[in-house]
Amino acid sequence: MDLKEHIRKASADLLASVIAMRRHLHANPELSFKEFKTSAYVEEQLKAIGISTVKTVAGTGRVAIIEGNNPSKKVVALRADMDALPIVEQNNVSYKSCNQGVMHACGHDVHTASLLGAAKILFDLRGSFDGTVKLVFQPGEEKLPGGASLMIQEGVLKSPDVKSMFGQHVMPLLPAGKVGFRPGLYMASTDEIYVTVKGKGGHGAMPHLNIDPVMITAQMLTALQQVVSRHANPTIPSVLSFGKVIANGATNVIPNEVYLEGTFRTLDERWRAEAHHLMVKIANGVAESMGGKVDFKIMKGYPFLKNDEALTKTAKQNAIDYLGQQQVVDLDIWMAAEDFSFYSQQVPSCFYRLGTRNDAKGIISSVHTPTFDIDESALEIGMGMMAWQAVRELSQ
Repeated sequence: MDLKEHIRKASADLLASVIAMRRHLHANPELSFKEFKTSAYVEEQLKAIGISTVKTVAGTGRVAIIEGNNPSKKVVALRADMDALPIVEQNNVSYKSCNQGVMHACGHDVHTASLLGAAKILFDLRGSFDGTVKLVFQPGEEKLPGGASLMIQEGVLKSPDVKSMFGQHVMPLLPAGKVGFRPGLYMASTDEIYVTVKGKGGHGAMPHLNIDPVMITAQMLTALQQVVSRHANPTIPSVLSFGKVIANGATNVIPNEVYLEGTFRTLDERWRAEAHHLMVKIANGVAESMGGKVDFKIMKGYPFLKNDEALTKTAKQNAIDYLGQQQVVDLDIWMAAEDFSFYSQQVPSCFYRLGTRNDAKGIISSVHTPTFDIDESALEIGMGMMAWQAVRELSQ
């Protein structure tokens, strides 16, 4: 039996146990950088496989290696994130979150279970490939500064030095059974915006005696959209959105302050820096022209994610060889952000998508929603694809 058929069979044989792992993780979610029980469970599962040395990195991160023949020849890393989101789950399933207000609504339970399955497959195959596979179980993808950045700072890409890296992420827009790839620019940078507009509150019936921060905010929000619509090069994808506006006044009370939160995303670092400057300038200009002030803070987040062209084209072909042409799709640019981008800035990387949708079963909800779930048959491809990509890359 060749490696491909071995991995296919092993994935099918392991599906029930990996589903059980995924359900355990889904029922016991933990927030970013608080993945204490999750990381302990991962370590327990790795040692049960036979991987004796599991290293703690960035607090709750776990890293292990599987050495094949000639382990120093080449090192490939496989990454899974482990944290959950502050969402109240609304699914009526046996594995529903037992941690009220916390939910695996972004599929990180799927990523972790898939990598555990791939670890079992690769450990059993370690005498059949050259090189080393580094297993990276990462905390805190959902929260700045991003667990990836902390793991890199603590040397996750060193000792042994990683030559290429793969990350896999669920995609509920894509049917289970399919995977998707995009070489080059794929996902956006992300910055968090926190704004306080300061005026002078008072009675709503006497606006001439006040400096109305609500009106300043309204003008400022409109003016800020010019950053994208009139200042950005139309060929550079950019998004500026504000999702939180708090003006704690009343029908007849103008407040002293208005508070806002938003996000800015793009795929060009030079324009990103320019946009930051423009936003602050426009906001201050509008506030000053209306007699108010503004405290405009931008928390710089993850960089844009760029898939290595050669590695990703090869990975796509590997997927076609494993699944067939019809099961592999090309992806569009995605304006969401991912801290896997930190790895992609350091080593040749490929971040691809795992289809999890099943219309017939009603599994159609997007990530970051309280009804997100997956067609668990996707786990068979999830673990098999990671193992296959690793052994194929090591053979290059």
